[in-house]
This record gives sequence, C-alpha cells and structure tokens, in this order.
Amino acid sequence: PRKGSGTARNGSGRDGRPRQVPEATITRLPVYQRILADMLRSGATTVSSEELAARAQVNAAKVRKDFSLFGSFGTRGTGYDAAFLAWQIERALGADRDWPVVIVGIGNLGRALANSDGFSSHGFRVTGLFDVDRSIVGTTVGSLAVRHVEDLVPFAAGPAGAPAIGVIATPASGAQSVADALVDAGTASILNFAPRMLDVPARVLVRHVDLSVELQVMSFLLTRREAEPPAAVPARLAPADVPRRGPRTAAGPEAS
Repeated sequence: PRKGSGTARNGSGRDGRPRQVPEATITRLPVYQRILADMLRSGATTVSSEELAARAQVNAAKVRKDFSLFGSFGTRGTGYDAAFLAWQIERALGADRDWPVVIVGIGNLGRALANSDGFSSHGFRVTGLFDVDRSIVGTTVGSLAVRHVEDLVPFAAGPAGAPAIGVIATPASGAQSVADALVDAGTASILNFAPRMLDVPARVLVRHVDLSVELQVMSFLLTRREAEPPAAVPARLAPADVPRRGPRTAAGPEAS
C-alpha cells in the first residue's frame, strides 16, 4: 500500500459495519479519481479541497464531507497527499480488486465496450461476450469468441465463474430475457444500457444508463436557459445531481 501524510481510518461506523454512503457521493468519487490522476500526471503532490471542488464543480464542504465518509486523509493547512488520496479512492471504488464482466449484445455499443481500455485499467476484466444473432455468435472481438446467450449458465459454471457484472447492450425488446439469463448465471449486478426497466431479484444490483434520459435533461436545461436570465440557470448539471431511474444501488439518502 502507498503511504502518505494522511492517516486513513476504515469507513466504518461505531458498530464496525460499513458506513452508509449516499449514491450522489459514490458518483462523485470517480470524478475525483480522474481529476487526481490528471494532477499526478502533471507532477502535483498535494491538493486542497478547494482545488478539487473547483475542478469537480462542487463546493469544498461537499468534497470534505464525501471524504469523511471513508476516513481522514488530509492534514489541516497542507491539504491532501494526492497519491495517497487517489489510492484511497481507488480502494473505496474496488479498483484494487478483480471484477469479471460479461457483455451481452455485441452490436456497435457492445463491441465498443468490449474494446474499451477503461475496463482493465479499473479492475474490470471482460471474461465473456454473448449474443443471440447467429451471424455474430462464433466471431471474435479482441481475444474473446462471442457465445450464444443460451451458454451463459454453463459458462458461469465453468472456470470463468459467475460474473460480478453483466452488461446489457441489447435492444429494449430483449433486455428482460437477457437479465433473466444473467440472474440464472449467478450475476451479482447488471449495468443496463437498454432503454427499459428490468425486473430482477432484490439481491441483484442494477444501474440504468439511458442516453435518451440524459438528452432530455439537456433539453430541459436549454429550455430553462432560454426562459430565464442566464445567472438563474446552472450552466452544467453534475451527473450526481441528475435524478436517475431504477433501483437504488447504495444505502442511505441522496446527497443534495
């Protein structure tokens, strides 16, 4: 483990259980991580909450509150050790662990996700690719052969094991049947790019990524900007502040 000037406490409450973390805080952690990575590449060794807040477009009190949920990493008057803080955020996000991922739906989106460097650099290891199209099944993407969705359960029972995350990149019409197959294969969580809600057991975590919703948020902001004085409308709405559809994935109330 990398050492720094801060002293980390584990993010646990008095009863030893992990503290409840608002979903809004969770969505800001990768933003902080990306900012810190950029700063470290440019030679920075320390960072203040004010500097992080300015780059993340939140207030400094919110930055400090976010970090307080995971431990005490800073030193009053000198700020945070940038490398140590980045490592602590990576650990909180689970980037120091191995997360097997399967992708279902190897169209343009699924293929792009399978080829993304962002998976391996954050601990996500794509172990399987699946589709129902016979013209796609049997082809290869990178080093992986595309299997039929019917093979999900036997695949998970083999050496690869059950996936920690199943990514659905199919049309909406097939998303629920894919989710059912992922659940049957023992998948712990689902990242759903299909524009529909999913019915899964409570034990399965689900995140919905709907680009049409994000576009509607932008059209709302543009409409408000045209109707009100510019100063009265935020120029940017942070991802953590956008209401999201679907089951909550973290305990605790949303941070404002």
